[in-house]
Amino acid sequence: MKRIIYPLLVLVASGLSARAQTPKATPNLNLEFEQLAKQTRQPTGWWVPADNGYTVTADSVNPHQGRYALRLQSTGEVNTKAFGVASIKLPVAFRGETVTLSGFLKTENVQNGYAGLWLREDGSSSTLALDNMSKQNVRGTTSWQPYSITLPLEKGAESLVIGGLLTGTGTAWLDGLKLTVDGKPWEQAPVRLVPHFKAEQDTVFVRSSGITLGSLSGQQLENLAVLGRVWGFVKYYHPAVARGEFNMDAELLRVLPRVLASSSTAARSQVLSAWLASLGPVPACPKCREPDPKSVRLQPDLDWLMDKRQLNPSLSEQLTFLRRNRNQGPHYYVSTVPRIGNPMFEHESSYAQVPGRLPDDGLRVLALYRYWNMIAYFFPYRYAIGEDWQRVLPEFLPRFVAARTPEQYRLTALALIGRINDTHANISNDSVLTAYWGAYFAPAQVRFVEDQAVVTGYFDPQLGPATGLLRGDVVESVDGRPVKDLIAERRPLTPASNEPTRLRNIARDLLRGPTEQVRLVVRRNGRQVPLTISRYPSNKLNLAYNNGTLDPAASAWRKLPGNIGYLSLGTIQSKDLPAIMEEAQGTKGLIIDIRNYPSDFVVFSLTKYLLSKPADFVRFSAPLATYPGLFLSSSLLQVGSGKGAAYPGKVVILVNELSQSQSEYTAMALRAVPGATVVGSTTAGADGNVSAIVLPGNINTRISGLGIYYPDGRETQRVGIVPDIEVKPTIQGIKEGRDEVLERAVEGIKNSE
Repeated sequence: MKRIIYPLLVLVASGLSARAQTPKATPNLNLEFEQLAKQTRQPTGWWVPADNGYTVTADSVNPHQGRYALRLQSTGEVNTKAFGVASIKLPVAFRGETVTLSGFLKTENVQNGYAGLWLREDGSSSTLALDNMSKQNVRGTTSWQPYSITLPLEKGAESLVIGGLLTGTGTAWLDGLKLTVDGKPWEQAPVRLVPHFKAEQDTVFVRSSGITLGSLSGQQLENLAVLGRVWGFVKYYHPAVARGEFNMDAELLRVLPRVLASSSTAARSQVLSAWLASLGPVPACPKCREPDPKSVRLQPDLDWLMDKRQLNPSLSEQLTFLRRNRNQGPHYYVSTVPRIGNPMFEHESSYAQVPGRLPDDGLRVLALYRYWNMIAYFFPYRYAIGEDWQRVLPEFLPRFVAARTPEQYRLTALALIGRINDTHANISNDSVLTAYWGAYFAPAQVRFVEDQAVVTGYFDPQLGPATGLLRGDVVESVDGRPVKDLIAERRPLTPASNEPTRLRNIARDLLRGPTEQVRLVVRRNGRQVPLTISRYPSNKLNLAYNNGTLDPAASAWRKLPGNIGYLSLGTIQSKDLPAIMEEAQGTKGLIIDIRNYPSDFVVFSLTKYLLSKPADFVRFSAPLATYPGLFLSSSLLQVGSGKGAAYPGKVVILVNELSQSQSEYTAMALRAVPGATVVGSTTAGADGNVSAIVLPGNINTRISGLGIYYPDGRETQRVGIVPDIEVKPTIQGIKEGRDEVLERAVEGIKNSE
């Protein structure tokens, strides 16, 4: 929703040391592309992906300086998710306030995308900052021009990735790149001190836990459930763990066999009590006070600390003391984003090197514990999950243990992720799941309309119609399986905040599969029609979802009949708003379409034209890092500058299940405009900045990490943006190529005169 930046844990008295990071030799970044690999004609030291619809080579005909420029060119087989890129990575072995990448760009016939330099800062577990020049929107045909991008050099940055990219079609050249830190060549920047933690030296279990779990008894399952709760609590509350003195993955794998073997609550508590004591004494914390209840949005769920069925009195007392004297400094495993507040999980091993891509039994239990505790302590919508999160841990223990293949393990993890009911949560970029769902896509777009799977458009203007599928066809079966059965099977494996969005995601992959053809039965004009259609790899299609009636590549602004303005945020650029809003002043009404993902962040730049005075529109909740599980509410945030006259016409906002995250946040801001009307259907219900999570086996997922609320305290999570006037497409409207939601908005403006 906003640019994400993160801090580095500062050096503290114990648990780590620091040394100057001095590379043996300054690497040659080959920023002018004068050194080439003989076989590929690509710059030496640079990474270029293969077979993604783009060629990247040196060009001796069009250099800006020297002998060569780097040329990125589409081959015609690209989609909106692909991009041509060349990049090089270097360690952040220097200090400074800002880092700048500059260079020269030239373009030729760049369409449906843009060209740019790009600069990314990576931390220990995720991306900290990124600029890819998307907002500068360099497209079309341009001569050599200088460009630069600058980012704050985040203290948590461990590496930089720099280079150039091209999205869409056409050709781009780059040349003469320079990397500077605080305006000086990066090689001349001061050497950086790098922290070293004791936890990093504990590498016994880096490849395997050595733990094998067979069939588990009731006592053993109870032991493991209690261990998961205690381990997570200690991980996030203990001051020594926070200082980086202990590798908590390794601590878990050492104590797990002893806890598993415990024959009673007393025996289990004795093992856990001794383990907790081994982490060292917990000093008294005079600063550990309870916050003002008025500022608290969500309290930690820690009633189990007093549960005599789980813990004996001695262990309960130890843990309660730890709660009262919890860590108050920086934390090795988690921090919060400055100026934003969502959590960033750090120093979490992906165990990507695990042989066979299936983590062993101990590491799979670790995966469950890691995720379950991250949700328990850092998910702002824990209360809105729809069930008691405490019960989920023992339910999934036998399922994680029983997973015996990489596919079973990932599907089990996906089912767990789905239980938090967050559309932001899923598993991304996973080759095992790609093979499970299939690598081939039908060139037809399907959405659920009137509770049926309906063809609403095409992902390719030639291949789509060639299937014989028509807009308005109702898909009844796929490869002999009824659609209703496929929905039931895929529902628990499709994370989403609400049912409309779950069906949206199921529809996207309904015709996907592992083979190049698929057999369908569709209902058309009351008759069943059997079809066998071709499927294609993703790079053959433009898989961007749209509403099926408006050209997604069309201009963001246009005038509709009746002197009504129409503004699509899917292709908006903030720099164009002054001219757009000047032209809009004479219109009877303004329709703002957010049935898409905004191409630019316009919450403040757009609303200043629509409000005559500032208006409250949102408040946030964020975790308190020094009190895990507790979330504090922020003050209200306003939109509208209060300068100049506001747009005088009627404002109508269009939303549907495609409206997600930044789209929903933007709709909240626009709803603050007096008299504004929201038309359409419930949105995705996933708002707030996301936080990345990595699980053993290199499973990458994320959560909504920041709570988003209306000024009166109502959340949008799961609920979505509820329209003032509900309008949904109909099958008949799809057949006729109509946009019934837009039609209702136009009608409303005309009737408001």
